[in-house]
Amino acid sequence: MADSSNKTLACRSFWKAGAYEVSSSPNQTLPDGLESFDFDRARVHPKFLHTNATSHKWAFGAIAELLDNAVDEICHGATFIKVDKTTNQKDGSPMLLFQDDGGGMDPEGIRQCMSLGFSSKRSKTTIGQYGNGFKTSTMRLGADAIVFTRAVREGQETMSIGLLSYTFLRRTMKDDIIVPMLDFKMEGGQLVPLVYTCLEEWDSSLKILNEWSPFSSEEELLQQFEDVGSHGTKVLIYNLWMNDDGLLELDFDDDDEDILLRDQSNSNTGWSRFHKEIVQHHISHRLRFSLRAYTSILYMRKFTNFKIILRGVPVEQVNIADEMKFKKVVTYKPQVGVDSESVTVRSTIGFAKEAPVLGIFGVNVYHKNRLIMPFWKVLQEGSSRGRSVLGVLEANFIEPAHDKQDFERTPLFIRLETKLRQIIVDYWKENCHLIGYQGSTGKSTKATPQKAQPQKSPRANMASPHDSSKYGANRDNGQENNTPPANPQAEDEEVGSMDSFDPNMIHTLAEENIELFSRRDELRARDTKLRQTIAGLEKELEEVRTKSAQIASELQCRRLDPSLNNFANQNV
Repeated sequence: MADSSNKTLACRSFWKAGAYEVSSSPNQTLPDGLESFDFDRARVHPKFLHTNATSHKWAFGAIAELLDNAVDEICHGATFIKVDKTTNQKDGSPMLLFQDDGGGMDPEGIRQCMSLGFSSKRSKTTIGQYGNGFKTSTMRLGADAIVFTRAVREGQETMSIGLLSYTFLRRTMKDDIIVPMLDFKMEGGQLVPLVYTCLEEWDSSLKILNEWSPFSSEEELLQQFEDVGSHGTKVLIYNLWMNDDGLLELDFDDDDEDILLRDQSNSNTGWSRFHKEIVQHHISHRLRFSLRAYTSILYMRKFTNFKIILRGVPVEQVNIADEMKFKKVVTYKPQVGVDSESVTVRSTIGFAKEAPVLGIFGVNVYHKNRLIMPFWKVLQEGSSRGRSVLGVLEANFIEPAHDKQDFERTPLFIRLETKLRQIIVDYWKENCHLIGYQGSTGKSTKATPQKAQPQKSPRANMASPHDSSKYGANRDNGQENNTPPANPQAEDEEVGSMDSFDPNMIHTLAEENIELFSRRDELRARDTKLRQTIAGLEKELEEVRTKSAQIASELQCRRLDPSLNNFANQNV
């Protein structure tokens, strides 16, 4: 373990930081003479903080959860959310900042935000579990988070500070989640502490905050409210997680106006150099590792009086539907349940502006305005049908998974997937000729693209990584001359629900082909899972063999040395 003066964990990799031994006996004392008062406690072991945070496989998914909290505050007057890098003055390490001007939280609200359940200082009773997003997201990004929030409720202005520190709980071997908090109120123009039980408890909370937070005194803590305004919330996440190479997961250095994921692979095997450059600058690729690209499409409808400010520069929102040509609107009425209200889903579908030069495709599925699945490939990568087809829909009739990066594989979701696959295939058959592909003639279902003329400048089809509003802009300049121009009457065409299949035998066989490809992927996934199980069993078998060899060696030694047997008999 690191020296006690170093307020960081020995292991700084998120995926390894949860592997430590839990103390078998409760530790009821605080370090350095701190007294054990009745702090706000979630009645679970601190190790659960880490386990809980593993629901976010992707760091950007955790950031999106914190952005959602700010967007929810629009109804309380929020006009911005800032995401930026700042510095921990104690050790010079980077911190991740989230700050909004929403309604803020009163003392009760911050306890609900930071606790999985806690003992109220006033009623001394345990209350139920509250929202989980703040805990999972902050702990996924860093080991520690401190919150500063100011609110006005019923004319009373309050300021609260709370610390959720995995480092503090681990280093002091706690078996409960202790959440030290400080509350203040404005009284007669003066800021006075809100003390619920006794002043000693308040002092002990302050001592923990000064020791384990980036701030060393009450004055430094209160200085953090100077830019919060009359109401709002500031979150600082520090001791950020690192990768296996000892580098921060989040890269703040390569782009001063963005936050990047360091370990994201940029390889695009099979592409020419020209196509690779276009792919790497397209939003469907950049969103994997560029926070600016990801947040530009994170919300389906553009905000009118709210901005996401990333490293000092507002994010320009992008509507994927605006990145299409030859658009159609397709209606779909899912069967959500016998007793449920009728639901109609309107899906916008069309070819990407880059078609046919770039064969990107996929459906962007939102839930209540929030992006859940970006560029979801309902057709297989190798399929010629569906090439360059994009789609956008808002699926409020199904619930997202816990991390809001996927949907649960319910029968309702599977029916949606099947319907989208059918819609895309039908759209492709009817419109692929518009981008220079040979349509189905009854003799062959394989589309053959016409040769596209090279562009004068590859950069003409690229957006600046700093200007997400230009993603997809000016990309038609390099399209071949014989591609038909866009038909205005083809846009926003209403198509039926398409519940019946084409009786044409070729079409039927094509649909069966798609289903077989889908089944193949399922079998491959099952095969991978079985291989992992076999590997685990082989590892267990090897451990048993090793232990068996040790026992055999020990028995052999006892046979050779009778004194060992006498000693063993005496012990028995």
